[in-house]
Amino acid sequence: MNKLILILILLGITAIVSISILLISENTSQLKSKSIYEVGFTFSDVDKIKKSLSTQKIFMSSPIEITDYTIGQYCPYITDIQNPIRHCATTVILDINGNSLGNINMGGTTDGPIMALAVIDSSPFLDSKQDVVYHVFETMIEILVCDCWEDRQPGGFVSVRAWLDTAAEKYSESTQSTLTSKITGLDANTLILEITSTDESYLWTLIILK
Repeated sequence: MNKLILILILLGITAIVSISILLISENTSQLKSKSIYEVGFTFSDVDKIKKSLSTQKIFMSSPIEITDYTIGQYCPYITDIQNPIRHCATTVILDINGNSLGNINMGGTTDGPIMALAVIDSSPFLDSKQDVVYHVFETMIEILVCDCWEDRQPGGFVSVRAWLDTAAEKYSESTQSTLTSKITGLDANTLILEITSTDESYLWTLIILK
């Protein structure tokens, strides 16, 4: 009798393990079957960004869809992107007087974006549009990635502003025209910050990749 009970118990454990493995396998297959365009942020998140920025007196135009040969001008190729970009939506960022501050763009396919990009034109100094840079970049990260920076502190930075301020300080000390800083570890997203100088201004760029 004891042997019979032992055999039944072992068979029960084997069945549970088999079911667990099957469930894990099915879940993994489902995740793999989902395209990168179908997970994470979407084109409709632009509306959330627009609504949030408006509370800071920063306004956005309606998105314009780009599908022709000029797509690379709005959603440029980046080596970190493994999937093609065939569809791009661009918006203009405006101040309260209607002056252009830069752009927020998203690129991917009609199924969904795999990258989001914000460019702020700061002139005549590196910190001329500092508050705009703070608000736009913080808003994009919170809405498109997660509202979790202070909990996780990626790269050892206690906040998004700490990351931006450190990058600006390093850029000021550098003789190079472009500085790039990359953050990983936030829900499988990659964040790329770039500061570069032109003849008359500085460009702050944030790129979010799935």
